[in-house]
Amino acid sequence: MDDTINIIVTIQHSAGLHARPAAQFVKTASRFPCKISVRKVDSDKPPANAKSPLSILTLGVNQGDRVEIIAEGEQAQEAIEALVELVQSNFGEAVTTGS
Repeated sequence: MDDTINIIVTIQHSAGLHARPAAQFVKTASRFPCKISVRKVDSDKPPANAKSPLSILTLGVNQGDRVEIIAEGEQAQEAIEALVELVQSNFGEAVTTGS
């Protein structure tokens, strides 16, 4: 069953998808055999490979931005669930707002 699964989530981390959160995102995505990409909603940039740190960083995702996570292939559902849980847990940190 090679369905494509996608979901849109809001990044709440103060660093967005940069530095440590980006590394955690890539590490989590890399645990799964399926193809996973991330697209910044409301951006003209093409989807990025979720398993490539450089690709994630080039999206320029900041706090409050919405991203679409797209998984296709084996364990796509599990991959989506793990990445959504990571984002919703604020990458294991308390949510901070403002600068």
